[in-house]
Amino acid sequence: MKFVVSSAELLSHLQAISKVINNKNTLPILDNFLFKLEGNTLEITASDLETTLITRMKLDNVSEEGAIAIPAKFLTEYLSKFSEQPLTFDISTENFSIRINSETGESNIMGYGWEDFPQLPVLKQDMVLPLRVPADVVLQGISKTIFATGEDELRPVMNGIFVEMTPENVTFVASDSHMLVRYRRTDVKSDKDGSFILPKKPAGLLRTVLAKEQGGVEISFDDRNAMFQLSEYTMVCRLVEGMYPAYNSVIPVENPNKMIIDRVEFLGSLRRVSMFTNQATNLVKIELKGNQTTIFAQDIDFSIAGHETLRCQYDGDNMNIGFKANFLAEILANLSSTDISLEMSDPSRASLVLPVQSDIEGEDVLMLIMPMTVAE
Repeated sequence: MKFVVSSAELLSHLQAISKVINNKNTLPILDNFLFKLEGNTLEITASDLETTLITRMKLDNVSEEGAIAIPAKFLTEYLSKFSEQPLTFDISTENFSIRINSETGESNIMGYGWEDFPQLPVLKQDMVLPLRVPADVVLQGISKTIFATGEDELRPVMNGIFVEMTPENVTFVASDSHMLVRYRRTDVKSDKDGSFILPKKPAGLLRTVLAKEQGGVEISFDDRNAMFQLSEYTMVCRLVEGMYPAYNSVIPVENPNKMIIDRVEFLGSLRRVSMFTNQATNLVKIELKGNQTTIFAQDIDFSIAGHETLRCQYDGDNMNIGFKANFLAEILANLSSTDISLEMSDPSRASLVLPVQSDIEGEDVLMLIMPMTVAE
């Protein structure tokens, strides 16, 4: 098994898939990359049993097909020491010795047999629901929702992104019970209804490789696993089992009090004022009156307080409403529109944060945040 490969290109592929590997694995073989050479295609796999990420590279100078497991951490660190140059890998599939020749020298490491590496899960073909989605749609769907996923071990269904496909749209939803994000695209449709819950770790891994993808993503899934096929990467992951809550039922419909404000100015003021919040509550109070809003925070224990007043467009009753500062800041930071709309019914019910305009046709973004009790 012998091939020549660019050091920088190989390192880039290894770094993309190495994030799958846990610091402590139950199986020693999972500390390795699986290298498999077939024809002029080098396929490299990393896995933690729950998630498997595969990358493919086309090589010109190859001979002798084969497979071997190579220590992941050592190889990645070793390659990072090289400037861009061709490296020749000469691998014995009999005694698993690996010789790497560079422009300045030679190194020798030992690999392992590939037989113990876990097999890729096979989807149940009679249950598979395939769909081709533009890469930028999946990237946006994950990027706009992953920050709102939960961390509750007792409610695992809340710790992932709910992906729902219908003949009308594709929707990505995440919620930690304090906030909820729904990202919907009406320009992408499925022939049949289908849904799955994508765990947070593979969602983050997928976001990383999607950033480099220009084409589409082939998504297929059954009741246990999902497969995402890109031009140079394939990811297969175990899905979160269980029913996702009926998220539409918690989205308020009647919200007569509406504020429109510059998102960047609002976020900047919020971040500054939040420095004066009580560390236990992280509460900021927002006062809405006329065409201005005042953001206020205080920590009585340390005798500190701060407030800022901004111009806005407000249509509604005078109102004082409280929010957890870091939650509201995360929501504002994950919107991209110039202006946002904060829509409320009363200070005790969920409020909506919506972009006033979108540059992407068919995009529908909704973010919900639960208020906190404000002492009058």
